[in-house]
Amino acid sequence: MSFSLSPILVRLAGDAPSLSLVVLRTFFSIVILAPFAIAREGKAMLQLTRKEISVIVVAGVLLGFHFFIFFEAIRLTTVASATVFISLTPIFLGLLGFVFLKERLSVYVVIGIVFAVIGGLMIAYGDSGADVQAVNAPLGNLLALVGCVMVSLYLLIGRVARQNISFLAYIFPMYGVATFSMIIVALVTGTPLFGLGGRIYFLCILMAIFPQLIGHGSFNFSIKFFPAAILGLLSLTEPIGSTIMAYFIFDELPGTWSLIGMGVTLCAVSFALLPGLLKAKKETPV
Repeated sequence: MSFSLSPILVRLAGDAPSLSLVVLRTFFSIVILAPFAIAREGKAMLQLTRKEISVIVVAGVLLGFHFFIFFEAIRLTTVASATVFISLTPIFLGLLGFVFLKERLSVYVVIGIVFAVIGGLMIAYGDSGADVQAVNAPLGNLLALVGCVMVSLYLLIGRVARQNISFLAYIFPMYGVATFSMIIVALVTGTPLFGLGGRIYFLCILMAIFPQLIGHGSFNFSIKFFPAAILGLLSLTEPIGSTIMAYFIFDELPGTWSLIGMGVTLCAVSFALLPGLLKAKKETPV
């Protein structure tokens, strides 16, 4: 539910620059997290190795640019389409794991990829209609897909890093890197960070609390206790929740072909996660 709020809060921010929202969201998240992280893991963070710091820096930069690209996608396409394309993360994780970690691709993942492509094409066809309530749906969908690749790389790096780095010692400096990298981009591009109005800052605080800390935070924390496949399946509730809220708040309803394509895509991701779900069920004590 916290993840589902993210595109809604971005859309409510109106014409505020996406880069400004990203900087403020990540900044407020580290401000809120700082007392807990420093008190509990301050010593551990000072003992991070050069290699671990390098991994955290790369993950933070990827996360910052993922937010920026995803926020731009939400402005250009429908909330439903943007969140469905982001939900392809488990499939991209399988592909990236195959490329970088030499992990074997199961037949379930391969079939899931095929049907995800079919679903994506159906969404693209549906969003190309003249009656779609979107500024530039094709570009927005493409950006959402790029954002999905970036967050997949971020999660892949996190999966490796979290083997040796504790939860707070990882996410606190990583969120700090995301903030700092986006501040640099904002300064270079002349994007305003001040004088945006109390409403925008309040929305960014909500983004920091719900999608950032409760959403991303609990997801990263829970990976230690639950199989990735179960968490991946739970993340598929994001486009469902976002689509429902977008309908009632913005009167935004995707076309028929888009809705069918979303269903095909979500089913494809669920199918790709099936081996992990079956394994988790088998290993659960009676």
